[in-house]
Order: sequence, then structure tokens, then C-alpha cells
Amino acid sequence: MTDVNRAPARQWLASLENLGRHPTAKFTFKRDGINHDGFVILFEGRVFGYENRCRHIPITIDYGDNRFFTGDGKSLVCQTHGAMYDPVTGLCFQGPCKGSSLFPLKVEVEDGNVYLVQDGV
Repeated sequence: MTDVNRAPARQWLASLENLGRHPTAKFTFKRDGINHDGFVILFEGRVFGYENRCRHIPITIDYGDNRFFTGDGKSLVCQTHGAMYDPVTGLCFQGPCKGSSLFPLKVEVEDGNVYLVQDGV
């Protein structure tokens, strides 16, 4: 049997310029043939990507309005139950899912653009 290696698939998500003006962008991606919601953030000059799904109950953490940060911009927050997540690690540090983490997504920045990278897609 031949081992076939697939190149990672890249999906364009946002430009760094747009993230500089609006520090979050939402998108849809496929995993195991199923559509999932995701979001990418610009936080302290770095880009992070997460699945848009609260770890308390399976709902998006924004109300569909692309608002992921607390008012002070220091934490991610689930708009439904107030769970607060660290933007760098995705770890919930306050709320009903304390100790759980958002599902991280691999993102790359190249030539001023942000891409989702998925292996073997």
C-alpha cells in the first residue's frame, strides 16, 4: 500500500490590515467533513485562531455579532454565560467551564494575510 502525503490545505481568513482595525474575524471551516465556525484574533501583535464554540455548552461564544473580547480587550468572553478565556492559550479561567480550553486552530501569517492551515485536508 502506498503512503500518500497530502499537503496542508490553506484557507484565507483575513488581512492583517483589517484585523488591525477590527481585531476579530469569523469564518467557517470543515473538519471531518462537517462545517464548524471559527474566529481569528489579533491580540498584542499576535494572531490566534479558535473554534467558535463555548466549552460550557455547544454554542458560539459571540452572539453572531463578531464580539469576542471583554470591554477592556484583555480576555475572550462567551456572551451567553460569561465564561472568560485567555486570548493566547484559549484556557477558560472564569465561569462554568473553568479549566477547559477553546479548540485552537493553526493559523499562519504570510504577506499580510492570515490563513487557516489544516493538515491532510
